[in-house]
Amino acid sequence: MTELVEVQLLQLPLDLLARAQEHSEELRREFQLIASPQTDDTSVPARLLALSQQLSGRYGMYTQEADRVIAAARERGEDSVDVTMSVPDSAGDAARALGAMLAEADAFCRDGDLLTLATPEELVRLREWYLDQFITQIEGGPPVPWPQYPG
Repeated sequence: MTELVEVQLLQLPLDLLARAQEHSEELRREFQLIASPQTDDTSVPARLLALSQQLSGRYGMYTQEADRVIAAARERGEDSVDVTMSVPDSAGDAARALGAMLAEADAFCRDGDLLTLATPEELVRLREWYLDQFITQIEGGPPVPWPQYPG
């Protein structure tokens, strides 16, 4: 049986989250267009798509309630929300892998190999905070609210 660890995202900023999700979807769509069966499976687009699918399949069920909480907060017009998720302790390693892959994808964007622009700095900071919360809390550290993140 998989051990679950509680991860809290405190004062998650909904406007930045929405922008980050939009940017991520834009990048994913472009990668899907260029990652074909003939594409080298070690390329950044192919690896990011594979990792994204793997993480969605492996951890998607653990984020469903958080997604509902976020959607309800958006409907109420809130600026931020606290979210708690119970995730397998393997989510820390997955967060590290995802962070490294997204940083590599941003380099790919900055090099001009894509139409999608690299992730804006404030969204990179949000991503780093978000992923760091999983890594740190799974390792036993306390949650750090978004406004207090030094990133």
